[in-house]
Amino acid sequence: MTLILESNRLFLLDTNVLMHDPSAFFRFQEHAIFLPMMVLEELDKGKKGMSEVARNARQASRFLDRLMCGAEKSQIDEGLPLTGGDPISGGAATGRLYFQTEHLPNVLPDALPGNSPDNHILGTALALQQRHPDCQVTLISKDINLRIKAALLGIHAEDYHNDQVLDDVSLLYRGEQELDKTFWETRSRHLESWQEHGHTYYRIRGPGMEHWHPNQCLYGGGDEGFEAIMVDRQAAEVIARRVDDYRDSKHSVWGINARNRQQNFALNMLMNPDIDFVTLLGTAGTGKTLLALAAGLAQTLDLNRYRDIIMTRVTVPVGEDIGFLPGTEEEKMTPWMGALMDNLEVLTLQETGTWGRAVTEDLLRSRIHLRSLNFMRGRTFLNKYVIIDEAQNLTPKQMKTLITRSGPGTKVVCLGNVAQIDTPYLTETNSGLTYAVDRFKNWPHSGHITLLRGERSRLADFASENL
Repeated sequence: MTLILESNRLFLLDTNVLMHDPSAFFRFQEHAIFLPMMVLEELDKGKKGMSEVARNARQASRFLDRLMCGAEKSQIDEGLPLTGGDPISGGAATGRLYFQTEHLPNVLPDALPGNSPDNHILGTALALQQRHPDCQVTLISKDINLRIKAALLGIHAEDYHNDQVLDDVSLLYRGEQELDKTFWETRSRHLESWQEHGHTYYRIRGPGMEHWHPNQCLYGGGDEGFEAIMVDRQAAEVIARRVDDYRDSKHSVWGINARNRQQNFALNMLMNPDIDFVTLLGTAGTGKTLLALAAGLAQTLDLNRYRDIIMTRVTVPVGEDIGFLPGTEEEKMTPWMGALMDNLEVLTLQETGTWGRAVTEDLLRSRIHLRSLNFMRGRTFLNKYVIIDEAQNLTPKQMKTLITRSGPGTKVVCLGNVAQIDTPYLTETNSGLTYAVDRFKNWPHSGHITLLRGERSRLADFASENL
């Protein structure tokens, strides 16, 4: 087995990297990739089933089959070129892919006994280091414990970073921009304002606005009551629209009023028919689900913009799984939708009398449908108001699958808190919700806001900040 290296780096991939991102073969540019035989064995064991991990294992095997198509044993020994690129995402690489085609001596120390798959991979990495001393062998794994053991053996190990949307979650787009106190003074000469369809619009010219995004929320600027949303950009000028004030008791949405600035911005985006995709981030108690549900009911039952409300979420338990749930799809999803039931109770409290509340609850339940993510592929939603709850537990691929179900007249609302991720191998920087916020921030028909202030109760606020 002779390695032909275009660089002095060799990356050894762990199985969990391919099960997380099957296109990882094409993410290492000009560097060479090495696959131990144990990785192929684990891919074969993990390909069975209908889970996301099993699908990724099968996709990784299909990529390998395509790369090996027509290759002879001598060509495989010399390394398969990766120049074909990833047919799904378009990723390209110029390095080579090497397989373990011969037995490598076991050089593991006595401190690592046993024949576990991780130890086999570590032994392979050590053997490659000894055989190619001029080359830096790097083990790529999502397994923290494996990286720790590699460091103890003197093997350079790294996490797989290519799937990360951002280097740090603090860089995530927040959706709002504070204007400094001299903002209007420095732009007063070129400022225009007018009324149109009951809204006040501003045409603003000047520097410092190049980094603004469509539907970004603006506030401040010397006028503490000023709140607007950027609706258009034309060369060096920006057009902003003053938002509706949903904090006024006379201007409520299905009986719900905004309690702070971020909630007011959120309701403006949720009630805007020109915005097809809305993402709301925030900790527990900031009102994400209540605002999304109230806006959906108002537009479904009062304004008739949408025919139904569809609510879904990924079924990842916080604690130990309780097992099989009987009933239909909707009945199986009911235990996962406690947030929906809690917020429906809040929305029906405005009805007086037991009979009135019962009738209202029956009406709302008839227009709200609970759906499982497992049956979404191939569907198309027409004139629906889709709420994706706990979206931080979705992978970028699952997020793409859900959003692409949208047909004409459909609005999609994603809710979540990237600080509470329960899906294995997902972090704040590679979550599907983070991915969607970053990719949609420049699209003129999307909006995003991060809710900062908890409004559930003083007990919940204190617990969220101090526990």
